[in-house]
Amino acid sequence: MAAVNFDKVVKSFGAFTAVHGLDLAIDEGEFVSLLGPSGCGKTTTLRMLAGLEFPTSGEISIGDRVVNDLAPGERDIAMVFQSYALYPHMTVAQNIAYPLKKRGVPKSERGAMVQKTAELLQLTELLSRKPRQLSGGQQQRVALGRALVRDPKVFLLDEPLSNLDAKLRGYMRVELVELHRRLGRTMVYVTHDQLEAMTMSDRIAVMEGGRLQQFAPPTEVYRAPANRFVAGFIGTPAMNLIDGEIRQSGGTWQFHAPGLTLDCPPLLDSARPGPACLGIRPEGVVFGSGPIEGVVQVVEQTGHENIVVARIGADMRLTGRVGAERVWQAGETVRCGIDIDRAHIFAAGAAGERLNRPGLRPVEAPAVIKAAR
Repeated sequence: MAAVNFDKVVKSFGAFTAVHGLDLAIDEGEFVSLLGPSGCGKTTTLRMLAGLEFPTSGEISIGDRVVNDLAPGERDIAMVFQSYALYPHMTVAQNIAYPLKKRGVPKSERGAMVQKTAELLQLTELLSRKPRQLSGGQQQRVALGRALVRDPKVFLLDEPLSNLDAKLRGYMRVELVELHRRLGRTMVYVTHDQLEAMTMSDRIAVMEGGRLQQFAPPTEVYRAPANRFVAGFIGTPAMNLIDGEIRQSGGTWQFHAPGLTLDCPPLLDSARPGPACLGIRPEGVVFGSGPIEGVVQVVEQTGHENIVVARIGADMRLTGRVGAERVWQAGETVRCGIDIDRAHIFAAGAAGERLNRPGLRPVEAPAVIKAAR
């Protein structure tokens, strides 16, 4: 295994810059997800690491080697594509063995290496089948096996689960986490699915507009988003974001918006009075009591909880989580409160930085599979 480092990496296509001065240090054996919306630069970043694109400037290193000018085959990496890219005329065994054949591994050795990989991925009974005879999940495991058999220093995975149905994606997430645990190899995983990133990663690199917005463990990204973009992108339902301003009076900071006045959570020394944004996750909104009056617009019943959306005044909405035993009705008047210990204050603007210190109490983030390691 090997560490991966991006040092001030820029990638331009003519006048368009896809990646702006990326600094990213991935530790040996780490599982890192590159997460962001379409066009954020995550796939370009992965392709540069794979050698399928070359940086315009900056350095990319794998271990102690700068790989900017190395061909993909010289980088000791293996890539799993979204489309699986299996050879339809080859059996599972032949697909897995193909990289070994290309590297000149003797046929007498290839069989044992294929068998070992097939056992690891539970493909032994499928070795004689062709890809068309396999399910989507089985094809995904064959694609993983073809990468795994090479025993590379770094695995690159480009949205490998996006073609699977929801149930199978959940199963394969667990399989990938377990595979990473057993192999201990560095894995770089591209996805636009925040659930995949949150449940599988040691750290998440959140990207937008070709720039790194935050690089941190999943719970930190969720509990202490670096800026407004990360706050709004991470979390389902999304964080409530309310534009207003912060004011200081007699040493007390308050957030003001139409029909809403709240004491601020502890702010950083850099905070100044002026336009700002209040962020509060749905679990920080209290329905049934509080100083705010609203009207229920939508109730989403998920089984284990209900998601309630209420209109506050003319332009404001609050989304909160409530227990499944309490079913609110659309049009019903409801009292609301905001748990200020779970609130965030962001500077004005689409990517305004967080102005408050991390929350005083833990905030429940989505369950993280890797926590069970």
